[in-house]
Amino acid sequence: MKLLIPILLVLSIFFESSTLKAQERKIVQYSGIVTTVGSGLPVGYATVTNLSFRNEAIAANNEGYFSFVAHVGDTLRFSSVGFDPLIVTVPEVAGDKYTASIVMQNLVTELPMVTPYPWASIEEFNIAFMNLDVSEDHIVRAKRTLSNESLSAMAAVVPRDGNEMRSINNAQSFNTMNNKVINQRYANPLLNPFAWGSLIQQITKGSQSRSKSSRY
Repeated sequence: MKLLIPILLVLSIFFESSTLKAQERKIVQYSGIVTTVGSGLPVGYATVTNLSFRNEAIAANNEGYFSFVAHVGDTLRFSSVGFDPLIVTVPEVAGDKYTASIVMQNLVTELPMVTPYPWASIEEFNIAFMNLDVSEDHIVRAKRTLSNESLSAMAAVVPRDGNEMRSINNAQSFNTMNNKVINQRYANPLLNPFAWGSLIQQITKGSQSRSKSSRY
């Protein structure tokens, strides 16, 4: 019990001194923008963690801008998915504001090469290999694939490419221009009163000629 009291006094003095030192440290407004190396593009929503003050963390906005209060000498860690973490220290400044330019390095992860196979196991590959049809050579299969029936079936389901669509559009434009040349007003002849008058005259003349021939 006698030893416990001096220990508690020493601990209390230590904590008070550390608290006084923390209070004596200068407070600054730490602001800045987080960008990438080379391109200078902002790193949106990067996380800033104050390792010297209870690991308090804040997040930058979508443009990489951040602003918070920190002590001079605090250690800050900038982290974001796809980037190497960056450790910086709040420097000593003359005023109470500091603007930093944080540049983070892209994290490049090389994955091992993967070769996909259409079989789930070696046993399925052996079965497919044993059932492989090798009775026909490449020429026979090419002729069967390029036959009229095969090409007609594929043409019915395969969409047209850009060249075919351009050819169809050119043909339609050419036909439209020809129709406009033939019928310059591009009007419906059924709505033309002169055409109807000519048709009625032809029918009347035909009726008159038939009536004269019947008299004789």
